[in-house]
Amino acid sequence: MPRYAQIVMGPAGSGKSTYCSTMKKHYATLKKNVHVVNLDPAAEVFDYEVMADIRDLISLEDAMEDDSLKFGPNGGLVFCMEYFSQNFDWLDEAIDDIDDDYILFDCPGQIELYTHIPVMRQLVDHLQAQNFRVCGIFIIDSQFMTEASKFVSGIMTALSAMVNLEIAHVNVMSKLDLLNKEAKKEIEKYLEPDLPALVANDLADDPRLNAKFKNLSHAIAGMIEDYSLVKFHPLDLSDEDTFSDLQLTIDNAIQYGEDAEPKESKVKKNLHLQSDLN
Repeated sequence: MPRYAQIVMGPAGSGKSTYCSTMKKHYATLKKNVHVVNLDPAAEVFDYEVMADIRDLISLEDAMEDDSLKFGPNGGLVFCMEYFSQNFDWLDEAIDDIDDDYILFDCPGQIELYTHIPVMRQLVDHLQAQNFRVCGIFIIDSQFMTEASKFVSGIMTALSAMVNLEIAHVNVMSKLDLLNKEAKKEIEKYLEPDLPALVANDLADDPRLNAKFKNLSHAIAGMIEDYSLVKFHPLDLSDEDTFSDLQLTIDNAIQYGEDAEPKESKVKKNLHLQSDLN
C-alpha cells in the first residue's frame, strides 16, 4: 500500500504551521488519521502534536552556537537542513510504523530551500523511494498578494519550487479570513486572474518604472497566462468549504484513498449475519 505526504512550503509567516494544524483537524472530522512532522529547526511554538521533530536531531540554536561554524540565522538554517539530508535514517525511524496514514511535513520558511538548494528535492526523492505519494503545498499570504507586481513575484517563486521539486503541486493563498470585505473582493481577481490585464493596469501609471521593466513584466505575465502554469486556491479559516475544496484537490493530486479496500456497509454486514444465523 502506498503512503501519502504533503511537503508544506512557503515564505516565513505565510501560515504553514496554521495550515498543518487546520488540515490535521479537518481530516480528523473525516475520520482520517493525519500526522505532522516538524522540519523547521527554528520553530518555537505550534499548536499541534508532532510525530517527529527535527529539533530532536538538530536545531538552529545548535548550529549558531557552534564557534567553529559561526553561522548567522540563514546560514545556520541551511546547515541544519543539509545535516538533515545526510541523516534521513532519523526520519525513517520516526515514521517507520506509519503504513497507509497521511503525513504533513511542516517546512522552514527559507525560500531558497525550495527554489535552488537541493535539500527538499532530496527529501522528495527519499520519500518516493519509500513508497510515498508526495504533493507539494506552496503557501503565500494573501495580504502580500494585493498588487499585480507582487502577485507575479509570488507566482514566480511558486513556479521555481514546482520546477525544482517536480511533484504534484498545489498553491494556496492563505489568511483570507484576516482580510476585510473590500480586500476579499479585491483578492478574488487574483484567484482567476487575467494576468496581462492586471499587470498592465498596475504598471500603467507608475512613473518610477522604465519601459524595459514594464515590457519584462508584460512578457512574464503573458508566458504564465499562455501556459496556465500557476493557480492559487483560497484558504479562509472562517469558511469550512475552502478546507473541503482544498482537501479534495490535494487528495486527487496524489490519488489518496484510491487503493483502499472497499468497506462493507453495515446493511450488508447485517444481511450476512442474518443469513449465517438462518
